[in-house]
Amino acid sequence: MSTNGLLVPYYEHPSVRPAEWEAILAAAPRLYGVVLNPASGPGDRPDPAFAEIAARLRARDVRVLGYADTDYARRPVAAVIRDLVRHHDWYGADGAFLDQVTSGPHGFDHYRRLASAAWGAGIRTLALNHGVAPHPSYARIADVLVTFEGTWDTYRTERPHPWRSPGTRLCHLVYGVPADADPETEARTRGAALHCAVPGTGDHPWGTLPHAVTVG
Repeated sequence: MSTNGLLVPYYEHPSVRPAEWEAILAAAPRLYGVVLNPASGPGDRPDPAFAEIAARLRARDVRVLGYADTDYARRPVAAVIRDLVRHHDWYGADGAFLDQVTSGPHGFDHYRRLASAAWGAGIRTLALNHGVAPHPSYARIADVLVTFEGTWDTYRTERPHPWRSPGTRLCHLVYGVPADADPETEARTRGAALHCAVPGTGDHPWGTLPHAVTVG
C-alpha cells in the first residue's frame, strides 16, 4: 500500500476539535485526502474555520473532498452540484465525496450525469461511497470507490470481494476498530488501496480519528 493510503472523513468542527485537526494536518504525508463536511454538506454560508483548515490541507498537497449526500439517486443532480460548487468556491475543494450512492446498474445513468456535471464544475477527484461492492460500471466515472463501510467485526468476517478495477482506487471505511488491530493489512488483503479505520461506534463514528493519526 502506498504511504498516502488514508482517506479521512472527519466530521467535527475545527473550533471544537482543534487538536484533532492539527493531528490530521501533521499526518499529511500519509493522507490521500480529507473529506470536508461542515454541515452535512457545505452549509448555507462559508465557515471561516473550515476555510482555514482546507487551505492548510491544500498547502500540504492533501486533496480536499467536499461532502455531498446523493440519497441513493433520489436527490436531484442540480442540488448535489450546488453543494459541490459551494465546496469549490468557499473551501477550494478539488474533489468530491458523494455519499449514499447506489450500487446496482439501475442507478448508473444518474451518477454518470452527476459525474459529468461535477467535472464541468471543476471537480478533479470523484469518490463514490457505495458502502458495498458496486456494479463494475461505476469504475468508469470514479477515481475512488468505497466498497465497504461498516463495523470491524463485519469487516473481519466478510469474505473479500474478488472484483478489481484497474485505474480506480478502492477504499474501505471501518469503524469500531480496536487499538491493536491491523486495518491497513486487512485493507490490502481485500484489494483496497485506501482505507480509514476509526474506534468510534454508533451513529457518529466519523467524529473520531483513525488509529493511524494520533493527537499530540
